[in-house]
Amino acid sequence: MLSRRIATARPLRAAIPIPRATLLQQRYASIAAPPSNEPEYPKLTELEDPNMNGGYINPPPVKRQFRDPHGDWWDKQERRNYGEPVHEDNDILGMFSPEEYTHVKPGKGALQLLTYVGAVFGLCGVVSLYYPDKQSAPREFPGGLEKELGGPAAVRARMAGDPIE
Repeated sequence: MLSRRIATARPLRAAIPIPRATLLQQRYASIAAPPSNEPEYPKLTELEDPNMNGGYINPPPVKRQFRDPHGDWWDKQERRNYGEPVHEDNDILGMFSPEEYTHVKPGKGALQLLTYVGAVFGLCGVVSLYYPDKQSAPREFPGGLEKELGGPAAVRARMAGDPIE
């Protein structure tokens, strides 16, 4: 594959890299900035605007998940009205952010988890009390069942007097 890339026929100007002059845009004081369609917010001091958002009216940080789902919203999915200012943390407070889990309080959740763990260990304890253990002495057969297992070359069963492993 590599040899095909090296041997392919291409024009000479494509094979030799030519440095190009970089063009930089320069703005002079005599050239006015193009008009913008964005609204101009009043310039505020640090005491008037401690969050440094340029005078933007920042609504209170309320997750859209907690707004009334049956309300008469202009945007039903995002639960937002037309022209309503968007919070600067909209990516965290919007409907497509991770849902805040409010179904169970942390104390009740910990109690449920401990109850589950206790029930599992309790069941294991009850089973260990009533589950039959391994026999205390392995079963022995007269003659080691040599004939029944296939003759003298076969692996015989435990015989009386064999050492217990």
